[in-house]
Amino acid sequence: MARRCVVLLMLGFALAATPALGDNGLGQQKQALDSKLAAVQAKIARVRAKEAALNTQIGGLTKQIQAYETRVTDVAGRLSALRADLDLRHKRLAALNALYRTQTQRVNFLRREYVLDAQRLSARLVGIYENPTPGTLQLVLQAKSMQDVLDEMDYLSRVADQDKQIAATVASAKHRVVVARRHTRKARQSVRNEANIINARLQQVAIIRDELLTSQSKLSKARSGKSLALTLAKSQEQAAARESQAIQAASAAIEARLRAAASGGSDTPPATPSAAGLIWPVSGPITSPFGPRWGGFHPGIDIGVPEGTPIHAAAAGTVIYCSWESGYGNLVVIDHHNGLATAYGHQSRIAVSCGQNVAQGDVIGYSGCTGFCTGPHLHFEVRVNGAPVDPLGYLP
Repeated sequence: MARRCVVLLMLGFALAATPALGDNGLGQQKQALDSKLAAVQAKIARVRAKEAALNTQIGGLTKQIQAYETRVTDVAGRLSALRADLDLRHKRLAALNALYRTQTQRVNFLRREYVLDAQRLSARLVGIYENPTPGTLQLVLQAKSMQDVLDEMDYLSRVADQDKQIAATVASAKHRVVVARRHTRKARQSVRNEANIINARLQQVAIIRDELLTSQSKLSKARSGKSLALTLAKSQEQAAARESQAIQAASAAIEARLRAAASGGSDTPPATPSAAGLIWPVSGPITSPFGPRWGGFHPGIDIGVPEGTPIHAAAAGTVIYCSWESGYGNLVVIDHHNGLATAYGHQSRIAVSCGQNVAQGDVIGYSGCTGFCTGPHLHFEVRVNGAPVDPLGYLP
């Protein structure tokens, strides 16, 4: 941008060796620069407004992300508690399963014992039936002493009581174990149901967490995009600010020349459109005219031609600039004297050197799309006393 300002100043001062220029041309130049300065300042204001909006959006996204982070932390805590609870249920279920297996084994054992005791009792009853127990009188007659009678009767009583007690004990133990196993089965089913409920809740909370993480990731990507846009906007603002400073410097220099022109006049008028005698540098349609464009000012015309099309000098003159210029790309400026100059931008290749004298129609370069452009074309300018004017007024 600073180099563009240099070109503008060069266009204004290139004819320093010629007689002093008229006041009117400098006024037009300053007016054009002031118009461009206003457009740049308006652009800066728009960019700053965009930055403020982006900052607001980024702040809102950051708050949403923080809220999601808090919710994710809470859900993660719930997940941890549910997993711990589920682990306890699984451990309790494993213990109940082991207890149920032990109780089942005990019931089976007591069933076998009861069957054996019942068989023994049945066999004893059959024996008593087949061999009836002698009566008390018979025992007394057969006994050798009273003590033998008492011992025999006590023995028979004890045997009967023992058989009954064994059967009752086994039946009672079996009943208790069956009842305990029933309770264990119920407890085991209850714990299994609780574990299933907790597992279902665990899956639901995990789904919620995944949804929160997905939303948080989307917001983070959106914030990154806004941050990138903010960075680009700041870069645009800085570039526009530098351009504004360069234009202000050029405007100040023109004001100085205006004051100098006011103190000492000139009798040599600049070339007029009717006497310019320019020719078209290339043959093609005008794709963008002279004047306001995109919130700024277009100081020339764009002529649509294919890349590599030869560019011809619009009139005889001296090449005063032949290099790269920001925005213009490869630029050639020809001084035609008497305050008239032409500029040829976006060239793919320059075919002349600075200080070279060219005749009207000489090839000075080839069209292209260097600098700021959207497709191959020639940017052509006509300047009077450094100020851009509509080239169509100077072309046949």
